[in-house]
Order: sequence, then C-alpha cells, then structure tokens
Amino acid sequence: MCNLYNITTSQDAIREWTRAMRDIMGNLEPSLDVYPNTLGPVVRNALDGQRELARLLWGMPSPPERVKGKADYGTTNVRKTNYFHWQPYLGVEHRCVVPVTSFAEPSPVDVKDPETGIKKNYWFALNEDRPLFFFAGLWTRWHGMRKAKDDPADHEVYGFLTTEPNALIAPIHEKAMPVLLTTKDEVETWLTAPWSEARHMQRTAPDDALVIVEKPATQIKFPQQPPAQGSLF
Repeated sequence: MCNLYNITTSQDAIREWTRAMRDIMGNLEPSLDVYPNTLGPVVRNALDGQRELARLLWGMPSPPERVKGKADYGTTNVRKTNYFHWQPYLGVEHRCVVPVTSFAEPSPVDVKDPETGIKKNYWFALNEDRPLFFFAGLWTRWHGMRKAKDDPADHEVYGFLTTEPNALIAPIHEKAMPVLLTTKDEVETWLTAPWSEARHMQRTAPDDALVIVEKPATQIKFPQQPPAQGSLF
C-alpha cells in the first residue's frame, strides 16, 4: 500500500497536462512529501463542472466496519471498486487525478533508514529524471471526525486506486501498486469517460514502466557535508 509520495514539479506543469482551468490550491512547494491525513494537490471535476487544481485531505471515508471509535483516519488506497462502499464515488463527478513524481513502498524486511529513523522505503519513478505522472483518484466532500481529539468538521478528501503489482514492485510489495496514468490521453479518459470505460484504467503497469530511484531530497535529514578544504599554509 502506498502511504507516501513526493511531488517535485510546478503548478504550471500540472495545469498544462490536465487542462485545469481553475487553480484554488495556493502555492505548491518546490518538493512536497504527502502522507496520509495531510493535504495534497489533486485535479478534479468540481461540482460546477469546472476542472480545477485544489488541495484536499488524503484519505477517503472508510467502510464503516473499518472505523474504530468515532474517528475515521481515512482510506488512502482503493482496491475493490465493486465493493458497495465505493460505488457512489465512481462517476466522473467524483474522479480526480493525483500528481506524482515518485512514490514509496516500505521495505519487506524490518530495516530502518538511518536518516529518517523509520522503516526503509523503496522509491519509484518513471525514470531517473522523475517526470510528472498521475494516480487515478477519487474525491468527495465528507463530514466527520478525522482525528480522535478533533471535533467533526467538513472536509474534502481523496484517495487513489490500486491494482496487482508488476514485476518490479511485487518483490517489495506483493499485494498492490497504485494505478498509474502516464499520458494525457489516460488522464482525459479517467476524468471524462463513463465508468464502463474508465474501469479498465485500473490495471497493472508494464514491468518496465517504473525504475527504483534514490529517495527525494526532502527525505534526507542529514545532508552530506562537502569535504573540508585543506589549509594552504
């Protein structure tokens, strides 16, 4: 399950790719790590029909049987789209695309990253240059309690689809990988096509679609210092 990804691109690039006519998200950080239950940029079909770039909270409303107590921390990844809980969110009015340049999957063995202090992640991108692509996402408006100590509030939330892993990801995460959209035509299909057509986008990426890359600069907590220059005297 993907619970961390990075965006290192510009708002102009996202708008140009998706043909978003409205931008309400504020300024996009030069490099942004997105974690569950935090805000991330998406391009969505807004309720008035406009295609817009906005900043939403990562985590769709969870199936009731998964909610423990009063707080719903959200479901980040959606796999079984035929499950009744996800059926209301499959129409174009609830679809979005999530901009990404690299994403992480945790190591299958219990090894800590010495720089982050948490379990080591493997990072994936389309190539070493980390060009922009998108996850096939869903979004909705939701009223509820997101954290145990919070009061119920109105939220706009999102998640993205997963599917069977390809040969690169399976040894690291054997259960799933995100649904990737890597062309403008794929993004357009996801945002506009009826579900009978769009559902076919939930498919495994080709084995050569991704490469393993170094973690983004935002994950480096202790930057390497340049070697000290020797004295001339």
